[in-house]
Amino acid sequence: MPTREDIAYFGAGPSGLPTHVAAAGSQAFFNYEDSGVGLAEISHRSPTATQILADTKAALISLLGIPDNYEILFLHGGGSGEFSAVVYNLVPVWVEKRRKRAEQELGGDESAIVRKVREDIQKSLRLDYLVTGSWSLKASQEAAQLLAPLGENLINVALDARKSNEGVFGTIPSEDSWRLTDSQTDGTCGSAFVYYCDNETVDGVEFPSFPSILESQPGREERIVVADMSSNILSRQVDVSKYGVIFAGAQKNLGITDITLAIVRKDLLTEVPPVSFLHAVGVWSPPTILNWPIIAKNNSLYNTMPIFSIWIAKQVLDSLVAAHGTAEVTGQEILANEKAALLYRVLDENAAVYQVVPHRNVRSRMNICFRVRGGDLTAEKRFLDEAKALGFLGLAGHRSVKGVRISNYNSVSMSNIRRLAEYLIDFAKR
Repeated sequence: MPTREDIAYFGAGPSGLPTHVAAAGSQAFFNYEDSGVGLAEISHRSPTATQILADTKAALISLLGIPDNYEILFLHGGGSGEFSAVVYNLVPVWVEKRRKRAEQELGGDESAIVRKVREDIQKSLRLDYLVTGSWSLKASQEAAQLLAPLGENLINVALDARKSNEGVFGTIPSEDSWRLTDSQTDGTCGSAFVYYCDNETVDGVEFPSFPSILESQPGREERIVVADMSSNILSRQVDVSKYGVIFAGAQKNLGITDITLAIVRKDLLTEVPPVSFLHAVGVWSPPTILNWPIIAKNNSLYNTMPIFSIWIAKQVLDSLVAAHGTAEVTGQEILANEKAALLYRVLDENAAVYQVVPHRNVRSRMNICFRVRGGDLTAEKRFLDEAKALGFLGLAGHRSVKGVRISNYNSVSMSNIRRLAEYLIDFAKR
């Protein structure tokens, strides 16, 4: 029977945990701090649970530099749940802006205000999506489904990367080709938000940095930027203040499944119309379990939160600090870049055998996707079988695209990356 030390796990999600976190977790699950009760058994409203939640939030604030005007939420439903939550929570913010403007124009005539906002929804409501891979595509499709009762063409796919890459994902076209919703004549932004997935796990595409076209512009209402960072959070420094919302499923760089992190600017939790007004203009109010203001008001404890999973996240955060000291996320960014650079160098040096899928300038540091001998399925099976025999697990590409995928999450050590690089070199010689 292999030990954890015998195995190098490169699965795309859930990812592996640092061994010491997994070991501590097994004890905490069974008998937390010699209390005779496991962490999966305690009340989520107990003092112990409250402290774990507070400590985890504090660690995230410190590591990511989260400003005071942001709220940290833990939710259920994974990243896919947030596809819906983003729409449910941010369309009302857009509606409230229009309601206030209509109120200024029309005074207290409630019926006229409702009619005006209904007209605005039909004429002006748009949700901008940058579709660069499978997950942003799914998010845009979910939004279209949710808003279908309000009308057609409310989802603006400002970028579909397949159109410039022979029908497949693997590139991010230049920003001057993006078709973002135009600002309105009064200088405000017509879209409720701009959504993108910072790292596409299936297709191996990552935004190199924050898109400059989305930067705030003086004299204009900001574009509210929403980013799915499920697979690259804590792998590089980000300026949280550039975003309205950042969300991430925990099971890659933050811990295990069961919790989803959302970092939401506080004004987006308060600038919403009464539920009765939303319904009057034909917009649904958020389901309670996805309602960010309610979750925030209840300190993420509206219903039973998996405290064990939050505790695991805190241990993962602590291990990052222990590994990099005061460098913290910057130290992890350097390491992630070094690991990815080593793998890409080996793949490029053996280009007759390995073909990296995405274009060079958008290659993901987290998910290295490639084909073996041009996608020869027999060769790829042999590659994966031999890798498994050597203890390299989780290397198969996503079922929708096949190929090989090396997931280089924070828990993957440089020593295991070097071992895998040696196997890549050896296989290419045969």
